Amino acid sequence: MRWLRKKRVLLMLLLGFIVILFFNSSWLALFYPIYYKEEIRTHAGTYGLDPLVVAAIIKVETNYKPGAESPKGALGIMQIMPDTADWVVQKAKMDEVELSRVKEESGLNIQIGTWYLDWLGDQFDGNMIAMIAAYNAGPTNVKNWLKSGRWDGKLETAKNIPFGETRHYVQRVAHYYKQYSRIYSDF
Repeated sequence: MRWLRKKRVLLMLLLGFIVILFFNSSWLALFYPIYYKEEIRTHAGTYGLDPLVVAAIIKVETNYKPGAESPKGALGIMQIMPDTADWVVQKAKMDEVELSRVKEESGLNIQIGTWYLDWLGDQFDGNMIAMIAAYNAGPTNVKNWLKSGRWDGKLETAKNIPFGETRHYVQRVAHYYKQYSRIYSDF
């Protein structure tokens, strides 16, 4: 009988511990870490972006792995296409930047990526979901979807995004953004 009481006590302690964990979301940071926090904060702040959106995009693009290059040629932790990087460098009047630096230097990659996100935000009147879709599929495609009525630019209707890759991308970025918002309220 004592053995059974000990098991009940242990079970109650375990359940109490689990409840405490779920009411305190700070432990979730172990499962949803954000790297390059200072660079993300700095560049997102410069361009008036929510740093958690930038972090979510980086998480989905490369899981914070520097020096990444996709099979299609996208560079760095924010996976910026070389032509886009060249265009941003010219439009933003940044110093001459070599593509090797865009790939290898995470701070520079984040600076270019956040400038581009800001520009996309302007193109879509601040619609964060359309901006995220355009970051993946390109602004022309997203504008065409919105203009034709194929998609209305809302997360709730992301299933209507014509490109499966972009549909999945938007949903994943939104998921990480939601998690980061819960965990990093003071980011």
